Amino acid sequence: MANEWNLGEKAKTGLKKELEYAVTVGLVTHNQTSAQVKEYLNELEFLALTAGAKTVKRFVQRLKHPDVRYFVGKGKMEEIKEYIDQNEQINMVIFDDDLSGKQVGILEEHLKVKIIDRTSLILDIFASRAQTAQARTQVELAQMLYLLPRLRGLWTHLERQRGGIGMRGPGEKEIETDRRIVRDKISLLKKKLEKIDQQNRTRRKQRGKMIRVALVGYTNVGKSTLMNLLSKSEVFAEDKLFATLDTTVRKVVMETTPFLLSDTVGFIRKLPTHLVESFKSTLDEVRESDILLHVVDMAHPQYEDQVRTVNKTLADLDAQDKPTLMVFNKVDLYRERYFDELLEEEVKTDILSELQSNLKNEFEHDNIFISALQKENIDDLRTRILNMVKVFYEARYPYQPKSW
Repeated sequence: MANEWNLGEKAKTGLKKELEYAVTVGLVTHNQTSAQVKEYLNELEFLALTAGAKTVKRFVQRLKHPDVRYFVGKGKMEEIKEYIDQNEQINMVIFDDDLSGKQVGILEEHLKVKIIDRTSLILDIFASRAQTAQARTQVELAQMLYLLPRLRGLWTHLERQRGGIGMRGPGEKEIETDRRIVRDKISLLKKKLEKIDQQNRTRRKQRGKMIRVALVGYTNVGKSTLMNLLSKSEVFAEDKLFATLDTTVRKVVMETTPFLLSDTVGFIRKLPTHLVESFKSTLDEVRESDILLHVVDMAHPQYEDQVRTVNKTLADLDAQDKPTLMVFNKVDLYRERYFDELLEEEVKTDILSELQSNLKNEFEHDNIFISALQKENIDDLRTRILNMVKVFYEARYPYQPKSW
């Protein structure tokens, strides 16, 4: 198998622009139920579409644990191979969990198509979406951290040449050479990020003592649309995962009260550890904020799991105890999907009111139901945000006139 990573060359900026065709693979294990795997694969297919690949079929197998060679069982691997052989347009197999370098090599050799796991797919999307120097550096660092432990698997084609004199030595040297290149690159990228972080800290200090409000939430819940609505700015918003990668900060003034509103990168289940580590500096906006607006797509069938994923990530950032308003977005879509058309408006209102109360008890934060797209309840949201900001100003500047 040839080494396709092209070390030393410029970082790739994502999958090819033309549409590619893929199949997805997931495992039902003691850690993942059938329902969870179905939801994970739905999300994986959305990730693939975001990267530029259309999924034509999914394969699911029940195993106690992933196979060390093929991830799935040998029989399932043969079934996947047979399907690929019958459908020549398929040029990619995407696995919902991380693969080792050895597994990638074996699978590529047997299936004769590109093998991608969930982490490499997310890294690909991040590489294509990164706009600023900081984001590009963070993505490149995450790619190098992902690559380092997989180098041996990528060089198994040299290890197999055991018969020839002098063949194994150069192979091992080549691996060590590449490891040194990758480690040096990681060290260089970390130093570059430290310099960018220093500049960002200086920039944040220059913003003065204004109250900071951060939009957080799962990816594709409508944070950027809400940012545009509240700040009257033009932040890129699209119905795709990770449409926003770079943190955007805008000054907002409500009734003469100014504050800073930031839109951050969305979270996701099974978020690669390398990305969490690399993007911690970007998430400083969350850590240093005074108030969190936790945006939720309430029309999503698994929105409660998404909330828990975000809360876990916030806990990892030591930001879980900040004053938080949960903004349940897409209430119009929720009504459309879950309410019978014959229900009276009063009944719909009562059901939503009871749901709102239950969610407040479950997640222990105040909440509001809105539709950013239809601009429903936006005035009420502005009032709630303004009141929270004023409380902070009054506590921070008790002797200052009440107009800032």
